[in-house]
Amino acid sequence: MSAAIGDRRFVPHITLHERESWVFAVADQLGGWLDDPELARRMRAGSAAAGGPELVNDSLATAPSKRLLSYRPTYDKTLDGPAAIMELGVPAPRAQCPHLDGWLAELERRTTSG
Repeated sequence: MSAAIGDRRFVPHITLHERESWVFAVADQLGGWLDDPELARRMRAGSAAAGGPELVNDSLATAPSKRLLSYRPTYDKTLDGPAAIMELGVPAPRAQCPHLDGWLAELERRTTSG
């Protein structure tokens, strides 16, 4: 895609499933933020079973946002996920999500190299 666009400012990133997979990387922080340790436990278990946050997805019924909704029925995909990452930061998702980290590292490299 990058070659087809032909502009160095365009740095594509394809998320394997949903951005909510990154929320699984902040399970402990999210559980604390929402005062819901059971949510954190279930998210950690789901992430471990999948092989990491970026791999949490077995079907339409178990997509990251669907899992979060089953763990916490009041979860709002358009509000809670982005708010959690904004509030809790990107260090944990970067540490646990190699594709996300690689994309952000490339953006940083391009920013610092002019």
